[in-house]
Amino acid sequence: MTQFSIAISDYRIPFKHNKWLWAFTAIFFIVWINSLIGTTNLSNWILENVLTFLCLGFLIFSYRKFQFSDLSYLLICIYLCLHVYGSKYTYAENPFGYWLKDIFDGERNHYDRIVHFSFGFLLAYPMREMFLKWLAYPKLVAWLLPIEITLSVSAFYELIEWAVADIFFKAQGDAYLGTQGDIWDAQKDIFLAFSGAIIATTIVSVVKRIFNVK
Repeated sequence: MTQFSIAISDYRIPFKHNKWLWAFTAIFFIVWINSLIGTTNLSNWILENVLTFLCLGFLIFSYRKFQFSDLSYLLICIYLCLHVYGSKYTYAENPFGYWLKDIFDGERNHYDRIVHFSFGFLLAYPMREMFLKWLAYPKLVAWLLPIEITLSVSAFYELIEWAVADIFFKAQGDAYLGTQGDIWDAQKDIFLAFSGAIIATTIVSVVKRIFNVK
């Protein structure tokens, strides 16, 4: 297996020789294809995966000039797998969420909350790497921007959800939103993503201080 790179690593191994990236790619596409084959709501699957296509397009077209570390690609892969698994059943009807609901005697299916938190928690590190390595921003700016972007994108995504559900695709509105009767669902989702980004960047900062890395 090839050497595993992190954000501060000076080396990046080309895709054709990077067995880690081959593994991440294979795992994601298996999960993604399975989510399409077994989906219970094709219209919702298509709506949910618009952002998946955009994300993959960004990763593919940016790869030749800019490459993330293996750790960042791993975090992105995990997030995308969580997202497409949610699109398979709709977030509100996700079996894993129901399992957690039974285990903890909850009142709702919290799978959507997990993915929103993961958006901030898993993608803050790749964003921080992008600002530090690609754009050469100051360290403080690279620490703050992932948090600010997570908050902004989460709020903007909730506006997109409203537009899609209430204006463009009313028939799929309830399944796409997955509010499950919670009038504060959008605000809670935004807060969880925001909290995830803060926790992730704080962990990175603490680890860097402990091990005295740049």
